[in-house]
Amino acid sequence: MNRVMFPLFAGLGAATAIAVLALSQVELTDIALLMAPFGATTVLVFGVPDSPLAQPKNVIVGHMLTALIGVIFSQYVGTTPWSLAAATGLAVSAMLLTKTTHPPAGANPLLIMLTGQSWGFLLTPVLFGAVVIVLIGKTMRKLQRQWG
Repeated sequence: MNRVMFPLFAGLGAATAIAVLALSQVELTDIALLMAPFGATTVLVFGVPDSPLAQPKNVIVGHMLTALIGVIFSQYVGTTPWSLAAATGLAVSAMLLTKTTHPPAGANPLLIMLTGQSWGFLLTPVLFGAVVIVLIGKTMRKLQRQWG
């Protein structure tokens, strides 16, 4: 795919993924399916799909691991400048140790702690949204190869 078409195709993929999540959220009303870090996730998944940081394991496990840390801190530690720092540092270390580094997921503890999220947030939007982005990314890659 040429230098003009790839960025347009990547943008279309990112827009599609966010649209699916946003429209699903509207249909399901009370269930959040979007979170800001997903915007950055789409940059990696659609813009640099061969990067280790954009691989399905990194996207899904990275988001889940850091979100779990955020929920644990939110529920049991509380939100202070020090706990925000500690949760973020722990999230970065955990992703590096598990080889699931996904930079957008580094924002999850901050988002979760600052908005007071609880356990349900791990399923929606975190797990559901990450899986949807990965699946749309895989679909777009297949289409790209066919049209490339």
